[in-house]
Amino acid sequence: MRLPLIIGLVALVLVLAVGAVVTDFTAYLGDDPVACNNCHVMDAAYEGWYHASHQRWATCNDCHTPHALIPKYFVKARSGFNHVTAFVSGHIPEPIRAKESTRRIIQANCLRCHAETVSMVADGQMDAGRYCFECHREVAHGPRGVSILPFQDTGIYRPPQP
Repeated sequence: MRLPLIIGLVALVLVLAVGAVVTDFTAYLGDDPVACNNCHVMDAAYEGWYHASHQRWATCNDCHTPHALIPKYFVKARSGFNHVTAFVSGHIPEPIRAKESTRRIIQANCLRCHAETVSMVADGQMDAGRYCFECHREVAHGPRGVSILPFQDTGIYRPPQP
C-alpha cells in the first residue's frame, strides 16, 4: 500500500521537474522582460516598452505586479494561468488590455514611483480619481503601434468564427 504511493509521488515530482525544465518555468519567476515576451502576442507591448522612456527604469513586473513577495507571485501565478488558458483555448483578446485588477496594480505602482511628483502636482486636483495612464498612456509602452517590427494582425489568434 505504501510503495505505490511513494512511486506515484516520485513520478509526479519527476513529471513536474521535467515540465519545469522543458518550459523554462524558472524564467517566469524572475523580472527579465524577455520572459514576458516569450509569447509573441506580446511583441508589440514589449517593443513599445523597449523603445519608450520607462525601459531604462522599470521592467514589466515593476508596473504590472505588486512589490510585496507573496502578492507578487500570486498575481504572477494567476496571470500565468490566464495566459496559458487563453493560448490553449485560442481565445486571445485582440487587442490585449489590462484587466481592472491589473489597472489598480499599475496605478499603485505609478504612485509608488512618482509619489513626490504626484503630491506636488495632482493631490486634490480635479480628475484625481482617474488612473495615471489615462492621460500618460504612451509613457510606459510608447505610442500605439510604434515598433521596430510593425504589428501584423495575421488573425491566427482569433477563435474561428461560427
